[in-house]
Amino acid sequence: MKPIKKLMDKRNAKDLSKETNSTEVYLLGRRYNLNSDHEFREYLLDFQGRFFFPYRRNFSPIGGTGPTTDAGWGCMLRCGQMMLAEAMVCRHLGRSWRWNSDVVDFTCQRILGQFLDKKDACYSLHQIAQCGVSEGKEIGQWFGPNTVAHVLKKLVSFDTWSNMVLHVVMDNLLIIDDVDVICRTDIISGEPIRSSQWKPLVLVIPLRLGLSELNLSYLAPLKSCLRMAQTLGLMGGKVNHAHYFIGYCGDHLVFLDPHVTLDSVLADDESLWTDDSTFHCDAPDYMPFSKLDPSVGIAFYCHNEGEWRDLCSQFHRLSVYSPCLFEIVQHRPTHFPPLHLNYGAALANPTLPSPDYYCLEEASNNFDTDDEFVLL
Repeated sequence: MKPIKKLMDKRNAKDLSKETNSTEVYLLGRRYNLNSDHEFREYLLDFQGRFFFPYRRNFSPIGGTGPTTDAGWGCMLRCGQMMLAEAMVCRHLGRSWRWNSDVVDFTCQRILGQFLDKKDACYSLHQIAQCGVSEGKEIGQWFGPNTVAHVLKKLVSFDTWSNMVLHVVMDNLLIIDDVDVICRTDIISGEPIRSSQWKPLVLVIPLRLGLSELNLSYLAPLKSCLRMAQTLGLMGGKVNHAHYFIGYCGDHLVFLDPHVTLDSVLADDESLWTDDSTFHCDAPDYMPFSKLDPSVGIAFYCHNEGEWRDLCSQFHRLSVYSPCLFEIVQHRPTHFPPLHLNYGAALANPTLPSPDYYCLEEASNNFDTDDEFVLL
């Protein structure tokens, strides 16, 4: 089976190059030359292998009596799913893995099973929506990129198979020491693990890059982030119209658009394991950077400590840009409260608000997870 063709996109390499005024395209850190027909085909195969989670209908009611479709409100939740699924592909299959519709890949299917629309799937829409209640969001209410990141952070702590950690950067300040501690901490006990061990890291940095529209001064550093090998792309979009941005071509973003409604795949539908084509998209969408909503969550994946150190070095090099996307420091500022790791409470009671890594605004109870962006 072929992936679904959401858009009848007939662009070839020359058309795309002419439209975007560029001879190269970047997809999740990989560069493809549009002057090469072979590389353009490889680019499309790479794109088609990304998991695509659109709106679904006719799934079991969320919470037993809630919605049976997420059309109109679940797009940012779907973008969060796509971002996390990409991290899991990197974790279990590697970035060079390619989807083949004619081959049943059981690791791929196991990843996909975590995102099915059923209450007992770890990262299902049901789990995300219900966990969002602890972040002040009613079931059926639209999430911002920061809220979905906090919810996924909590759900990741339940996933013993992937055994990852998800860190959400607070107050536009990335603290290297905090990440070092988090990636060397046992999720359940909160106790340090052996110094030689390192948990794979998903890093999400919520940003607001302008008031009502993107400040184009951020275009160069934003492109730099999308070229990094560790990138997971961007979650962003206006209310009820979110997209998952996974690359760029010239001054156009490459993205997956969840705003198409398909029937839900039933949890007991054995055909899923031989036909997962509705979870992949045939052709990319493109959008000018100038139309990007300024509220975004940029994400990265580091499989080991070496990749984390390399990412930090790349972040430091972003300081040549003015204005900078975010700040990065080695040590936790002395006026900050201590790093608070409360995995045990989150595991025992997933309805508790995210403990996170408390910042000054949280300590004063003046914190809103939809509006904690720092305006740059």
